[in-house]
Amino acid sequence: MKTRQMVLSLSVVLMLGALLSASFQKQPAPASQMAEAANAFTATLTDAQRGKASFEFDDAERLNWHYIPRERKGLPIRELEGAALNAGLTLLRSGLSEVGYDQALNVMSLEELLYLLEGGTREERRDKRDPKKYYISIFGKPGNKGSWAWRIEGHHLSLNYTIVDGELVSTTPEFFGANPGFVDAGPGREIRVLGPEEDIARQILKQCSPDQVKKCWLSKEAPNDIRSTGTQQPDTSAAVGLAVKEMSADQKQLMADLLTEYLQNMPADVAAERRKQINEAGKDGIHFAWWGDSERNARHAYRVQGPTFLIEYNNTQNSANHVHAIWRNINGDFNLPAK
Repeated sequence: MKTRQMVLSLSVVLMLGALLSASFQKQPAPASQMAEAANAFTATLTDAQRGKASFEFDDAERLNWHYIPRERKGLPIRELEGAALNAGLTLLRSGLSEVGYDQALNVMSLEELLYLLEGGTREERRDKRDPKKYYISIFGKPGNKGSWAWRIEGHHLSLNYTIVDGELVSTTPEFFGANPGFVDAGPGREIRVLGPEEDIARQILKQCSPDQVKKCWLSKEAPNDIRSTGTQQPDTSAAVGLAVKEMSADQKQLMADLLTEYLQNMPADVAAERRKQINEAGKDGIHFAWWGDSERNARHAYRVQGPTFLIEYNNTQNSANHVHAIWRNINGDFNLPAK
């Protein structure tokens, strides 16, 4: 399996510099570490900053998630420095594995590349393409009693967590995107932030027999985006495509690798709980479906759906160099029942 490549803009390097002391800490356990990190973060803020970052738990903003470069509520990272910046990024780390944390920074750093590719003034960049234009929001009072939640969100990143009585009860929606999805930086310097998620899925398709293709490859036309464009709950319509029970041994291994690629973004015990739910529900019931072209650099999309989870992946925009990928809970995101 390919390892993920790191691409860091100057501004993200500076952010990492503020976090060097935290970079080698033991991977945090979710709920209690999140509460500790959230409280440490808010303690570093001014009253005005704390006001931007803080919401009631039942505020409608908690469910108002998206991944486009729109205006948002919350406290932007670009308003943080020193101890506050360190604490904000430590909070981000508390919700991810080391792999997932790297992936989040990679997604954020691509904003600098977009600015360079698209041009414009520095003021225009600040309004739209800024690797620090990611917002931290805390809903309720972090602790081991009652309900609280937090989110970090900006262009191509939306991470949402809900905690009840000291237990992490929801980690979805979980969205990562990449634009550009592929950067040719010269011989041996290809950058593909979400490359493995594409390559492994394509291998499953390439290994399909003619009969499997009829079930798996649903259309030569790919949809323009994932279905989950800011919806509060996932689409729970019946799974489509090729069932795992109908796959070859090699395809089943590729499916296991693909699931791992997504699961490894979360802290170890969150990933383990998701995997446990998948195993208990049965892997045979997982379906894989493909839309669009079978080759790289051409419009394509896929879906992986099981009884407990839904993955939607789309790479159709900007000449198929713009990736959207999401993990959702079939039983309901935000610790709410699916509709």
